Amino acid sequence: MPRRVFFSFHYQRDIWRVNVVRNHAKVKSGYQEAGYWDCSLWESTKRTGEVALKRLINSGLQNTSVTVVLIGTETSERKWVQYEIEESYKRGNGMLGIYIHNIKSINGFADSKGRNPFDSFTLEKPGLYSHMPKTYVSMSQIYPTYDWVYNDGYNNFSKWVEDAARAAGR
Repeated sequence: MPRRVFFSFHYQRDIWRVNVVRNHAKVKSGYQEAGYWDCSLWESTKRTGEVALKRLINSGLQNTSVTVVLIGTETSERKWVQYEIEESYKRGNGMLGIYIHNIKSINGFADSKGRNPFDSFTLEKPGLYSHMPKTYVSMSQIYPTYDWVYNDGYNNFSKWVEDAARAAGR
């Protein structure tokens, strides 16, 4: 059964590369074969006001089981990408990151690798026993990242999504 996936990304800089990932299902004869439904927000996100944008993001995340963060050069600095990661975590979504900088843009060039946005988040882990102190771990140690080009995202994307959903118990 296809998973419902929310895509988080930096729209202005990366939309060409993002669409390579999001639209690869169309080349594979549809979503059934690709193994996912795209539940990301489309180009209509140009609403005014922070509350309206949060409402739009929360609506886009409804009924999704996995959030895929498409990591470009500046993705980790984007406020709304950070918000989408926080909300996805709160909802218990499986998560993974995919570096898209090696996908050639319309002008034929790759981009520079960006920082992993999961590095910006630290989670509290309880001690193994009640008397042991809590520890803290970066989300990047929990959620996997892949490179679309070098890890053959075209053929492995649905497996990555399924693995993330199962890891989250979804």
